[in-house]
Amino acid sequence: MPEQLRVHHRRAHGPAHPGAELLEWLDLNFGRRLLRFTTALTGGDRQWAEDVVQETWLRAWRNAGKLRPEADEVLPWLFTVARRIVVDGVRHRKARPTEVDLTQLGEATVRDEAEHVVISITVADALNQLSKEHREAIRETYLRDRTVNEAARILGVPPGTVKSRVYYGLRMLNQLLQERGVTR
Repeated sequence: MPEQLRVHHRRAHGPAHPGAELLEWLDLNFGRRLLRFTTALTGGDRQWAEDVVQETWLRAWRNAGKLRPEADEVLPWLFTVARRIVVDGVRHRKARPTEVDLTQLGEATVRDEAEHVVISITVADALNQLSKEHREAIRETYLRDRTVNEAARILGVPPGTVKSRVYYGLRMLNQLLQERGVTR
């Protein structure tokens, strides 16, 4: 900063912090190198890298009385501070649960099981209205997932009889469910 501007700045804003000039010098001489370094450390996350550079400048400003503006001493100090900030950030992120962007989730839907329960009760009641033969044929083939031949062997009737009972049983079941307001 030219001397005239410094004098004008001091008059307008009061005495400058001792680290203000140091920060200007650091940014001018090392700003781009520090940003490239932190971008590499953060895996290419430019926003995080810029945050690390800002925190590094803040720590340099706090330590302005201890730092000497010589490239061979300041640059390693800046890189060490930046690396420690990134390491702390990684540890902090690992210690916290992963954040979820709730705006991308949309509305959370909760399944209403009440309707499912009512339909199940209605179907069970309608099944009980069928004859024992029709009910057993439907239970063995649909509810127990058996083939017609397996159901015929279990029920002790020919496969054709099982097919017939299932066909007429389902027709009757469908009619009973429609009467109760349950439609497909």
